[in-house]
This record gives sequence, C-alpha cells and structure tokens, in this order.
Amino acid sequence: MIPIPVGRDGSDDPFDGIGDPVLFVAAKQRGLAAVAGAHEDGEARTVGVFHITDRPRRRRLLSSRHPVNAMAFHPTLPLLAVGSGEYDGGYHFEGELLLVDLDTGTVLSLIAHHLGRHVIGLEWLNHHELRVLMAPPDDYKDSKAHVEGHVAVLHRGDWTTVGASSLTHRDLAGPRVPAPRPDHREAARRAVARLASPPVRRHHAGPG
Repeated sequence: MIPIPVGRDGSDDPFDGIGDPVLFVAAKQRGLAAVAGAHEDGEARTVGVFHITDRPRRRRLLSSRHPVNAMAFHPTLPLLAVGSGEYDGGYHFEGELLLVDLDTGTVLSLIAHHLGRHVIGLEWLNHHELRVLMAPPDDYKDSKAHVEGHVAVLHRGDWTTVGASSLTHRDLAGPRVPAPRPDHREAARRAVARLASPPVRRHHAGPG
C-alpha cells in the first residue's frame, strides 16, 4: 500500500480521488471513517481515511496493490487494519493484511509469504485480538474454495510493535468456515453521500 500525498490537486472535496465508494467503515466515537474506492478497473484499490465532523477532512490517502475487501479500526490505537486480495484467475488466491499507522502514515504488510493471503473479513475482538477471515491459498481440487475460507484470531500484546512480514503460516492457520464475499457498494455510496452532504440544520424562528 502506497501513500498518496493529501491535497495534491488542490481540491476542496475531501472525497476527491477516492473513486466509486466500494467499502465504508467508521469509528464514530473517535470521529474517523475509512473509504475504499474503485476507479477504471472496478476494483477498490484506493483507501481514504477521514475525520468525520460537520465538515469531513481527509487525513490519509493510500493506494493498494490488491483490491481492498475489508477494513477495521483498532478500538483505541491509531491503527487501521486493511485486508486485500483477489483470485489470480488460474490457481492462487493472493493478497495482503496491512496495518496503517494513522499518525505517521506508515503501512506494514504483515504476512510473510510472498503471495500473502486473500483477506475477506476483519474484526477487532478486543484491544489485543484481530479476527481474520481468508480465502484458501488456492483452489486446487477444492470445489468450495470460492465460498469457504479459514478464520484465524491473531493475538498481540501491543499492535504498535508488530513488524512487517511477521505473520507465518502457523499464525494464519485456522478452521474452515463459510466465507461469503458480500458486496458493500450501495451501503458505501450512501454513507459517503451522507458525509459529503450533511443534513441542513433548521433554525425555528421565534414569534414575530
């Protein structure tokens, strides 16, 4: 995932450059939102992180190597987990589990294997545990590889000290479970539209 300079085109629209919203997640109590957007190829490869106030302000803009399928804000730390991945069309499922430091903009790719894993879902269970849903590594003799996957719960005492390429096959091993690939586009478009055009506050005039 590559950082893109914020405000590089001088636009006042915080959502400019995102493309068509495909995935939206928010940490409302912390005033944060993340949007993954698609451009010409229809795949969500751009991620924007925003402060959501009366007037949304973009904090980070990033470009992903693989389509983004899942995102989750850490409950308290300034971290965003991003799961990406895709089927290569012939055999393998490839992707990354990324950890974005929202303060510094540093992005770490956590999976050690050079093909990574196709990450489908992410959920922080608490301050220390991240639940990761992944497609199988490949679909060789596996008729259900496109509808099932593996789930692993990663435990780290301090996620700010996790290193790049530090997750091994053993870390990501987990039981086989149903792994639907839901389409979040409509919900993402509605959420971004609400942020871009907040409701007008009506002021009731007193008796004249």
